Amino acid sequence: MNIFESYLEEFSQSIDLTDFLLNMVIAAILCAVLRWFYVRFGYAISNRKRFANTFLPLGLTTLLIITIVKSSIALSLGLVGALSIVRFRAAIKDPEELTYLFLSIAIGLAAGAGQVIVALIAFVFILAILFAMHRMGGFQAFRKEEHMYLNIHTQLDDLAKISDTLLGVFPFVELKRMDTQGEGLSLSFRVQSSSVADVDAGRKALVALDPAVSISMVDQPELVI
Repeated sequence: MNIFESYLEEFSQSIDLTDFLLNMVIAAILCAVLRWFYVRFGYAISNRKRFANTFLPLGLTTLLIITIVKSSIALSLGLVGALSIVRFRAAIKDPEELTYLFLSIAIGLAAGAGQVIVALIAFVFILAILFAMHRMGGFQAFRKEEHMYLNIHTQLDDLAKISDTLLGVFPFVELKRMDTQGEGLSLSFRVQSSSVADVDAGRKALVALDPAVSISMVDQPELVI
């Protein structure tokens, strides 16, 4: 208990607890607003709500680290040494996700350094730009493409005939992968489909070519195949 009290006293002398709590509250509010904005106006195909849940703990953790290490050169050097042995392998599938992660980290950095006014101004300015881009449809071209992955396993070995059949149904067809399995083919296409009717028409056309064909269509552009 005496050790904890001495540490708390030392911490209080180097860091103003009132400012620290205020910075935490402001950072939490900004991260919460950022989460709402990303879920509402983001364009990533992945689960945005689940991904946005990381903004608040990431921002507050960054704030805590900066608040602690800024008062001690020894702690700063120790942090550099600790991070040098840590390897982060988070899979970022969309550049937009990386942008929002950096923004949440920046909020924590600014709040931890006591620059909450700067954080507020920059935060409002950046969100205003993102909202303006959203209103102008800066990313709508991607969303309207409505690309899907079509995986086919068939006993046919005529790739050209299969491609021509798909082109007769879908406005856009791109072969992404081909595997040969015995006498048949396993194919992965990226196709553009704007309605369920197109998907059903493509299924019927493929079944007409090969009644035993296996078809899988996935609306996940970030899927690795």
